[in-house]
Amino acid sequence: MKSFEYTAKDKLGLHARPAGLLVKKAATYESKISLTKAEKTADAKRLFGIMSLAIKQGETMIFTIVGPDEESACEQLLKFCEVNF
Repeated sequence: MKSFEYTAKDKLGLHARPAGLLVKKAATYESKISLTKAEKTADAKRLFGIMSLAIKQGETMIFTIVGPDEESACEQLLKFCEVNF
């Protein structure tokens, strides 16, 4: 299991466009990828799940990756977040 925290920097938070991009990116991995904010957790491969977290600018999200390609998924998702959020 790998995990990392990321704080949303975009003034609009994690809105529909970047959430859609995240779903597409997460879908490229075999591993189970979940996204947590406070006590709510969502599957990072499901758009409505991510949107239900309502992540705003300055809020921290935790990515948890479990599976055969967790190392590369963790590394690439962190880079993805830095560019898109």
